[in-house]
Amino acid sequence: MSTISKEHSDRLYWLGRYTERFFTTLKALDKMFDRMLGQSHIYTEYLDHFGIVNTYSDSREFIRSFLYDEFNPNSAAYCLERAYDNGIVLREEISTSALSFLQMAKDTLRRAENSPNPRLSLLPLEDIVYGFWGSINEHIYDDEIRNIIYIGKTIERLDLYIRMRYPYEISRKEYIRLLKNLRRVPKDTPYRYNTKALSAIEEIMGSEEDYLSRTDDAVSSLGQLFETSEVFV
Repeated sequence: MSTISKEHSDRLYWLGRYTERFFTTLKALDKMFDRMLGQSHIYTEYLDHFGIVNTYSDSREFIRSFLYDEFNPNSAAYCLERAYDNGIVLREEISTSALSFLQMAKDTLRRAENSPNPRLSLLPLEDIVYGFWGSINEHIYDDEIRNIIYIGKTIERLDLYIRMRYPYEISRKEYIRLLKNLRRVPKDTPYRYNTKALSAIEEIMGSEEDYLSRTDDAVSSLGQLFETSEVFV
């Protein structure tokens, strides 16, 4: 029988989601750097993917907000803070070593904000996040704990890939990974997915045509796959 409370299940799930959201946001912003040199307002495409109103005067203001503003719920800094908040509570489950990588990421992001060459200062973050995931795999022996984190991770990545219109082949690989993670969840876990939502996702991801035409349905179904406590969102 599972010994993990519903509260900790929620926190594990959102630890996975927020860590992945931080990572994917960083990679998306990095790809925009070069494109913005020739098209200064290319960032509006990114905002459109998420239905965010453009309130930024230029690309520099947008980048600063989406990288460093802890009060912007769409920023890398905000996602990292939420991941760390959950990690603090889960220290015993995920190990102090894994938590230290999140602290290292926070320190690196803070230094980059004040760096004369922020893009260069941000480079270590990718390896730091990979270090976090490596530590999760190394120090967690409970399959339930590990898989709930990874379910959050894969749901978040698939959600972002769909929103940002990644090619079907790439998103489908994440979808297959999500199915594998769902199958690994021990039967006694208190964390259960919504079979109706999963069926809807399976239908949408079954063809490239549905994937391209039913973006909103896919995102909505992913959001309904698990019921979580809003306090951890």
